Amino acid sequence: MERETKMIPIKTPQGEFNVWVQRCGNNPSKRLLLLHGGPGMSHEYFKSFEEHFRDSDIEYIYYDQLGSHNSDNPADRSFWTIERFVDEVDQVRKALGLGPDNFFLLGHSWGGVLAMEYALAHPETLKGLIISNMMADCIAYQKYADDVLGPQMDPAVLKRIKELEAAGQYTSEEYEALLVPYYERHVLRRPMDEWPQCVTSSLSHANQDLYVYMQGPSEFGIAGVLETWDRSKDLPKITIPTLVIGAEYDTMDPAYMEWMSKQLPKGEYLYCPNAGHMAMWDDPEGYHGGLKQFINKV
Repeated sequence: MERETKMIPIKTPQGEFNVWVQRCGNNPSKRLLLLHGGPGMSHEYFKSFEEHFRDSDIEYIYYDQLGSHNSDNPADRSFWTIERFVDEVDQVRKALGLGPDNFFLLGHSWGGVLAMEYALAHPETLKGLIISNMMADCIAYQKYADDVLGPQMDPAVLKRIKELEAAGQYTSEEYEALLVPYYERHVLRRPMDEWPQCVTSSLSHANQDLYVYMQGPSEFGIAGVLETWDRSKDLPKITIPTLVIGAEYDTMDPAYMEWMSKQLPKGEYLYCPNAGHMAMWDDPEGYHGGLKQFINKV
């Protein structure tokens, strides 16, 4: 497979910085830009595409957002706003020559927030949109964590997690250990010591300050900049073909994500049974197969 790696300069009010992209494959008519989660994770956990898109004619593009792994990190919280990230994505789009005749945008988790915001800001640039494992309302996401997922945990464990969060002990060994069963049930459904190397690399390369500032300390609910983010009423304004992907054991409510697909004028829903938040690893055939089908149909 043809590959091209490059750094793309991004203009900001505070100067110019570079972000890393890698193009995999070469198809002028079907080009898929991947927006990773976090914020502050990396492209690495998308490596499931290596196997499942190997024989596909769809070009996919890895991309580390500013502050993430291979890209520059200004280490300045004033950069971490949705609006600036949307502007960054548009600068990346222009540099890659993506447009309405070929540009598919996939956002997973936080990348799904960014993808929705991008589609609302720049609808004329897109051919298709994929919102993967992300709800359109972070208040509803927190409610799902509190009302549905939290009660599935041992009450004593949940109480201790909340205490450690209140004390700001996000990087303590105790906090991380207490979250392991939750991550193994709802993020990637296998023992953490069996998680793919690229997934654990993405986690170890995470920009912790950026992640906690925007998302909060863990995948168990939401805090920080995104705590009250809500675009649920704006979904009908996204009129391009859009695929919403949800999973049975996701940290996000799969029924809500199905509802989202019905608010989108050209929305479709792909459901991944027995999968968690990283459905591309838990249900690789269903996830990648459904994604390819959607892109080829559009």
